[in-house]
Amino acid sequence: MAKTQTTCPRCRQPVVADIEQLIDLNSDPLLKQKFLNGIINTLHCPSCGYEGSVATPLVYHDPEKELLLTFFPPELNMPVNDQEKQLGPMINRVMNALPNEKRKAYLLQPQSMLTYQTLIEKILEADGITKEMIEEQQKRLNLLQRLIATPQEKRAEIIKAEEALVDIGFFTLLSRLIQSAVAQQDEKSSKELQDLQNALFENTKVGKELKIQAKDTEAAIKSLQDAGKDGGLTREKLLDLVLQAPNETQ
Repeated sequence: MAKTQTTCPRCRQPVVADIEQLIDLNSDPLLKQKFLNGIINTLHCPSCGYEGSVATPLVYHDPEKELLLTFFPPELNMPVNDQEKQLGPMINRVMNALPNEKRKAYLLQPQSMLTYQTLIEKILEADGITKEMIEEQQKRLNLLQRLIATPQEKRAEIIKAEEALVDIGFFTLLSRLIQSAVAQQDEKSSKELQDLQNALFENTKVGKELKIQAKDTEAAIKSLQDAGKDGGLTREKLLDLVLQAPNETQ
């Protein structure tokens, strides 16, 4: 990434930021994840403390998905001809970096994204993640944030009203937050999130099913450990455990 001087959108003071206008996965496949995670093209203003994304022209290229996307921030208020003058050289760099046999028709028709959000959605759509899936995940995240901000004694009402959103994906999201809190040794957040998880285990259909599965998994692990104590775990012992297992999970 290149060090570039830009202007803070809040206080209008000059700021130096790391800017990457050409996101070419052909040259660096890791750029995709950095871009989607918001690591690329963000600034911190030492004058006012603002932290956020930088409005900059972008060219995104994924040769595997045959994607060549362009985005020009509307807030820059630049005529179309001037936009093309900025985007054109980056598109040429994409072309020149590819051997002749990999220069396909999609490179001649770059797709212009009208908003930053549609750019993100187009990239995710190529991975099989639809706009509807993104919206559902956002609903889960919004509900999770509401529950975290709500006192424990008032959570049951929200859980009951929004139980349709509490699915496997919701528990996966919550589990990741717990793991992150544990990794950062944030005991307070970790305990609060685990308390919320326990409440969801007790008060939702999916939670009750997951709790039973977790107990069955623990029982299966203990059975394996016990079977391996005397003489080790043999094929015959394992077969006996499988045949005697009381349910599908074990």
